[in-house]
Amino acid sequence: CDFSICLTFKLALIILKIKDTCPLGVQTHSEECSPKVNVMFMKTHKTASSTILNILFRFGEKHKLRFAFPDGRNDFFYPSPFLCSQVKDYKPGECFNIVCNHMRFDHQEVSKLLPPDSVYVTILRDPVDLFESSFHYYHKAVPLTWRIRGENKLAEFLNNPWAFYSPEAFNSFYLKNLLFFDFGLDNNLKADDPRVMTEIKNLSRRFHLVLIAEYFEESLILLKDLLCWTMEDILYFKLNARKSSSVSHLDAEMRAKALQWNGADWKLYQYFNGTFWARVEAYGRERMKQKVEELRRRNAEMKDICIEGGGAVEAQKIQNRRFLPWQPVGESSILGYNIKKDVDPRFRTVCEKMLTPEIQYLSELGFPSLLNNIIK
Repeated sequence: CDFSICLTFKLALIILKIKDTCPLGVQTHSEECSPKVNVMFMKTHKTASSTILNILFRFGEKHKLRFAFPDGRNDFFYPSPFLCSQVKDYKPGECFNIVCNHMRFDHQEVSKLLPPDSVYVTILRDPVDLFESSFHYYHKAVPLTWRIRGENKLAEFLNNPWAFYSPEAFNSFYLKNLLFFDFGLDNNLKADDPRVMTEIKNLSRRFHLVLIAEYFEESLILLKDLLCWTMEDILYFKLNARKSSSVSHLDAEMRAKALQWNGADWKLYQYFNGTFWARVEAYGRERMKQKVEELRRRNAEMKDICIEGGGAVEAQKIQNRRFLPWQPVGESSILGYNIKKDVDPRFRTVCEKMLTPEIQYLSELGFPSLLNNIIK
C-alpha cells in the first residue's frame, strides 16, 4: 500500500497502544505486547493450511478486521502469479489487515496491500507426504497422468516420472516441487542448482515464521507467541483431512524416489525445519511442552462440546451441507464433521465457525456464489 497512508496507519496503531487499547476492538492481554492484527499467511497446498485459514477467519471476523479476498474465487487466480488487481475492491494505496487465500506468492505485489508492520507467516510439510497427498488430490486434473495404468498409479509415476510429466504440460506443477511453485519459484530446478539455496535464503528474509505441519501444535504455540494472541484464538479442529483408506503408504524405496523427484522442496523443508526447532529452543522446551498440553486439553474440551460422535466422518455421513468440505474430482475422500444437535447455546456460534470449511466460510464472509463449487 501507499507508504504515506501505511505510515499514518502505523502511527495510529502506536497512539492506540499508548492508550492501552488495540485497533479494531482487539484488547491487550499482556503488559509486554499487544495482539498483532496485520498478517500475511502464505497458504501452501496440502499442508494443513486450511486449518490455519479457519483460525485467521475467526480472528479477523471476531475483531472486524479487513481481509484482502480474491475477486469472485476462493484463490487469487492460482496458478497465475499474484497481482494486487486480483483482490476484490482493491484500490491503490489502501491497506488490508489479513491476506490468507491461496496464491502464487509475489512479495513485491503482496507488500502493496499491507502496512509495514505486517507479520508474514507460512507453513511447510514433509515433501514426500505432500507429494503423495497432492498426487491423490490433483492427478485427475493433470492430463499427462491419465495414461498411467495399474492400481498403484503413484508407484507407476515415481518409477518413471518423465513419462508422465512435462514442465510445460497443463497443471504439471501439482506433481513436482509444489512448495517451490507456490512460493513463485521455478519448481523444475534441480536440488543441486545453486539458485535453490539462494531462493530459500531469500524466503527466510521474507517470512517472520515458517510453521511445520508435522509439528502443528508446536507451530500454533509459536504463532500465538509471535502474534501475541490468546490460547482461545488458536483453538482448532483439523479441516480437510483425508480418510485413511485413501492414503498411499510408501515404502522406503518409493519415499527415496519421491524425495529425489521433489529435491528442491526437500532442501526448502530441511532448511526451515532447522529454523523451526531453533525457535522452539529459544521459546523453551519445557514451556513448549506445557503449552502444547494446554492446547490439546482445550481442543479436547471443544470437541466434547461441539462434535457429534467426537470426531470426523466421511462426506456422505455429513448431515448439514454447511459442513461438507470440497471433494477431489470423482471422489468423496475428505472428512468433515457433524455439529451436536444439543450443543450448548453459549457455544453454538463458535462451534459452527470452527467446523465450517473454507468455501462455506468465504460464502458467509460475502461470497455466496462459491457454494456452487462444493459439489461438482
